[in-house]
Amino acid sequence: MTDAAELERRTADLLAAHWPVTTGKLDFLKARFDAGLAWVHYPEGLGGLGAPRSLQVVVDAALEAAGAPDNDSRRNGIGLGMAAPTILKYGTEEQKQRYLRPLWIGEEVWCQLFSEPGAGSDLAALGTRAVREGDEWVVNGQKVWTSGAHNARWAILIARTDPNVPKHAGITYFICDMTDPGVDVRPLRQITGEAEFNEVFLTDVRIPDSRRLGAIGDGWRVAQTTLNNERVAIGGMRLPREGGMIGPVVKTWRERPELRTHDLHQRLLKLWVESEVARLTAERLRQQLVAGQPGPEGAGMKLAFARLNQEISGLEVELRGEEGLLYDDWTMRRPELVDFVGRDAGYRYLRAKGNSIEGGTSEVLLNIVAERVLGLPSEPRTDKDVAWKDLAR
Repeated sequence: MTDAAELERRTADLLAAHWPVTTGKLDFLKARFDAGLAWVHYPEGLGGLGAPRSLQVVVDAALEAAGAPDNDSRRNGIGLGMAAPTILKYGTEEQKQRYLRPLWIGEEVWCQLFSEPGAGSDLAALGTRAVREGDEWVVNGQKVWTSGAHNARWAILIARTDPNVPKHAGITYFICDMTDPGVDVRPLRQITGEAEFNEVFLTDVRIPDSRRLGAIGDGWRVAQTTLNNERVAIGGMRLPREGGMIGPVVKTWRERPELRTHDLHQRLLKLWVESEVARLTAERLRQQLVAGQPGPEGAGMKLAFARLNQEISGLEVELRGEEGLLYDDWTMRRPELVDFVGRDAGYRYLRAKGNSIEGGTSEVLLNIVAERVLGLPSEPRTDKDVAWKDLAR
């Protein structure tokens, strides 16, 4: 088994052969992937070495110390955090070889075609249809809240392939080429003024059966891998102490004593402690991932992430007083990534409102925690054995 010493040696060999100062970013990232140092827990030949996931920090620390470029994970968070683990688990060998390398190095950005206007919280009620014609599937429907679709080359897509069975059973999972004819991406302007989200219309889009992930009709099970990884990616990100949203508030508190009040002090202390608890819990969750796939625990972390971001950003606006009401720029833009700490307090306050919706609404995640983590009885369902085509809509 590959150990820390072996990874240190391999990383040193990589740096010796491709010194970051004289090697272009893309060439370095390709060499890192081929050396198995991209995600060390992945199999050999797919950017990894089959090493324990916990040893990734050995590689990352050595490369950071050498000033090596990274793959800008925020720009392709859906690809790295959601598409890649799903392809690894359910993809064919040909699919893994085709998609994982350009995904990791950032040559190909991914988006997620899951939610629909009538199927957001109840995702399994989706109505986008995929009808098989020979070796192809013809897809028609509409998706919404698609982050980064305007920059994406590929999308993970779930569509209904059998309307005659209950809603969870008639779904199939595909990889969709966002440059294909019939894919229409339209911006959705948000409360921040930006349009990082999109709605996507699919009209007679032809997807080869070779771009199907998992078995026909098994898309809901495949999608659970994606969704579990999504919640961990959102709520379980690695942060230093006072990283994330709490950092700018603490910085303002220390630098602007004239803004302090007793009430704000008590609230800040409470949120600082809760942020630190969430950070350490996320670290524990990542360590649990070493033993296997993420489970429903990620839903709890994503819940905490949304609540804390909204409470902290609200406190920051109050702390800054009149300054907190200012907003830097309402210009309609289509950004490549979301930068919570690189903008002002007004942006953080407005953008955090979406945290309780994206990646699963907080209400749905509370049900997941109740039923799948705490083992409480499920809510009564009247549609469990009803064919999708017979559901009231």
